[in-house]
Amino acid sequence: MKIVVIGLGSMGKRRIRLIKEMYPEFQIAGIDGREDRRNEAISKHGITCYETITDIKEKMDCAFVCTSPLSHADIITECLDKGWHVFTEINLVADRYADNIRLAQEKNRILFLSSTFLYREEINYIRSKIEKEKKWNYIYHVGQYLPTWHPWENYKDFFVGNERTNGCRELMAIEFPWLAETFGEIASVNAVSDKMSDLDIGYSDNYMIQIRHENGNKGVVIVDVVSPVAVRKLEAYAENVYLSWGGTPDSLSEFDTKEELLKSVALDEKEEHEQGYSRFIVENAYKNEIQAFFETVVGHRQPSYGFAEDKKILEIIDSLGA
Repeated sequence: MKIVVIGLGSMGKRRIRLIKEMYPEFQIAGIDGREDRRNEAISKHGITCYETITDIKEKMDCAFVCTSPLSHADIITECLDKGWHVFTEINLVADRYADNIRLAQEKNRILFLSSTFLYREEINYIRSKIEKEKKWNYIYHVGQYLPTWHPWENYKDFFVGNERTNGCRELMAIEFPWLAETFGEIASVNAVSDKMSDLDIGYSDNYMIQIRHENGNKGVVIVDVVSPVAVRKLEAYAENVYLSWGGTPDSLSEFDTKEELLKSVALDEKEEHEQGYSRFIVENAYKNEIQAFFETVVGHRQPSYGFAEDKKILEIIDSLGA
């Protein structure tokens, strides 16, 4: 299979590294308008690189769109026009969603949207424990100081500095899909937000959000780009059931009602990390997601999350003013 990775920043480099590790027989090419990124990919991964999509003359099978979110819509269209299956990182805006869904159907191509947390083993375990006959409450805090997201570059120089694709919006777009999949479709949301930091950004840097799900479950989600300590902390409970998760595979706990103890949950996957990233960034889920994409391309499974579902999530985020 011939793969092209468009955008050779942090996510593009991760996708290349993992595809080469998982599928060494695949041929990979890279595209980026920056010469320094192309040279780095050539030297580090030994792949062929191009400046633009139109520079590629050979037939490719799949594209991974790893550029900044506001550029995704046009790139996805161009890839589908070429007859490529498309894997795209989270879009954060719903630009041309209907057009690209229709084009993918016309071309009989797969249009696959990243939602990495749906492929985390901890999330799958939590989902398995949310009993439908019980009413659940949860409290979830996700936060990290914005300048530490990409310490190698200024936060104003990548998409989280843009109001349309801001840091809080990205966190919501990452978390809301798995929360909806786990606790039920979101029926209503209400939030208070403001700016509490001196960050040079034009958007609210923290949100306290109440969520009510259609099945009666409800939660409080705190999202911010202010917390000096990177935090991902979930507490979920129902009658005689309690789950706690600190954002890492080894931090998942469950209350044993017989022994009246909070016990660690042992997961099957061996935890993998890439140096330089937060301990919450687990490589396993990215691998699982890539595998799911290729299995979808060859017809062995259906996508877990798509543009139609994402449009609903983005409309919810829009209603919060994020």
